[in-house]
Amino acid sequence: MKSFQSFRLDAANQCLWRGQERVPIPPKAYDVLRYLVENPERLVTPDEFLEKLWPETYVNPEVLRKYILDIRKILGDRPDKPEFIETVTKRGYRFIAPVIDESTTPPPDRPTQGDVAPETEASEREQSSRIHYFRKLAIIPVLAAAATAGHFWFARSRFTRSSLNNPSIAVLPFADMSPAKDQEYFSDGLSEQLIHELAKVSGLKVVGRSSAFQFKGKNQDLREVGRKLGVANVLEGSVRREGNHVRITAELIKADDGFQLWSQVYDREINDIFAVQDEIAHAASEALQPKLLGGNGLPVASTSRSANPEAYQAYLQANYFLGRGESKEDLGKALAYADKVIELDRTFAPAWALRASVQNKMAEVGLIDVTEGFRRARNDAERAIALDPNSASGYLALARTQIFYDWDWDAAYTCLRKAAALEPGSTEVFRLRSYLSRELGNLDEAVTLYEQAVALDPLRTDFRSGLGYLLYVAGRYDRAEAELQKALELNPQAARVHFSLGKIFIAEGKLQRALVEIEKEPGEWGKLTGQAMIYHAQNREADSNAALGELIAKYNTNSAYQIAQAYAFRGESGKSFEWLELAYKQRDPGLTQIKTDPLFKNLRHDPRYAELLKKMHLPM
Repeated sequence: MKSFQSFRLDAANQCLWRGQERVPIPPKAYDVLRYLVENPERLVTPDEFLEKLWPETYVNPEVLRKYILDIRKILGDRPDKPEFIETVTKRGYRFIAPVIDESTTPPPDRPTQGDVAPETEASEREQSSRIHYFRKLAIIPVLAAAATAGHFWFARSRFTRSSLNNPSIAVLPFADMSPAKDQEYFSDGLSEQLIHELAKVSGLKVVGRSSAFQFKGKNQDLREVGRKLGVANVLEGSVRREGNHVRITAELIKADDGFQLWSQVYDREINDIFAVQDEIAHAASEALQPKLLGGNGLPVASTSRSANPEAYQAYLQANYFLGRGESKEDLGKALAYADKVIELDRTFAPAWALRASVQNKMAEVGLIDVTEGFRRARNDAERAIALDPNSASGYLALARTQIFYDWDWDAAYTCLRKAAALEPGSTEVFRLRSYLSRELGNLDEAVTLYEQAVALDPLRTDFRSGLGYLLYVAGRYDRAEAELQKALELNPQAARVHFSLGKIFIAEGKLQRALVEIEKEPGEWGKLTGQAMIYHAQNREADSNAALGELIAKYNTNSAYQIAQAYAFRGESGKSFEWLELAYKQRDPGLTQIKTDPLFKNLRHDPRYAELLKKMHLPM
């Protein structure tokens, strides 16, 4: 126990007292104060603080200054007339108050052994005996507590060490603190752009947008956030916008103990937003750099800029609606805003890549003509690359067109390799690389790549369901079912998940369980396809024919591949090939699965199957 003026520093219990009252003090501020008190009258440099108190973590020196300010407020100290902590400009800090070490000083007002009166010796011996007895009783819970504390210290130490070996970060959606609460698209867009910037850092695990945005507006404990996302660090902040002025607050925090590694407030005009994004990404990466990343380099600053603030706002709004889902309304708004960006600034490369992504998605889900949609997407992606060859988004959009429409596997591989080099932490890069590997028949590689995508975006429903389906294709049914159940835990109404579970149970001969799952499928085309197959397997041919007839009547223009699946499963190879040929002419995106789809195993010895693979440039 060390005391100074009216304060006592209790090192055993890690707390500060003023008289009989415990004084609240944050853990790291306590550590700084304790180190100063243990080294009174000695100048302690910032480097010494950082080396002694944070030997395994990079800490911005500004954070130390913040803790000194906190301590001064707690002690009632003034920097201009210090009683406790003296600042030596550009050199460090000195604790100037007299410090008494109570562990080596006899308590006041207590007589020494020579002063004890004879008549009190017996009573003191009796009291000492009782104290010794009660101390022995008390030592049992103390030891138990020590053992428990040791366990928690070990667990925390282990977490800290694993954090150091786990260079990882989640960018939580920045809070919209604007007076009208109408800047959600702006705050979300800033967070998303920071994710992309940090994903450029080689060796840094950056959680994908979908999983990070699960915590939007929830104010959840950061330790729980870190556990769910599997990250050691969290970047969060807020945006307050009034007119063209914007105030952005950002802070980087260790998830295990809430320790702030770095923080900053930016007051800028809207046309400086790109510079702010770069500064935040740079500072966050720099804070993690020395110990965690081992010198792998800072984020590459965005080279493509729009000098038009209105164009950038429209760009953020387009991104906002694209991220909401696959509905006709949301994708229509995303496309309209992307058009507006290009109208305002035709040199802004990200807008071309964004519009390509929107049109890819609309063509894939049948909202626009497939041929025309993919053609426009290809042209826009190529324009994006021409304007900015150092941005991954253009290559990703082009690769998607090459995979799902052009069937140009070599070109897609080249684009994805470039995208991976530019943004190695991108979840979409891993997912598209997995698609490409699956379509070429490399299932083990496809699973590994998809697992990496899921590790970066663990709370994203379609990633879990996509991995589950891929594991089904690979014949790993137990793991497939587990992943699909995780997808349902994330979203019980997710499309295609029950359909995939039904396929697993069909493959295992569990037809009744398969039918239960298919009946739960919210997507009608999936439900009808599954029913046509299961009823056939149960010898309910009339029911199978009815389901298949309804599928054809309602979805013949955009589900030719699924109709071919049902016919193949029913053993009607001729009709299956008829619908596969139609899927080929329609450029049905599902047709890319033909090489590995288990439902077509009955067709693989048919010469028409080999001919179809040849036309699609797929290896045998």
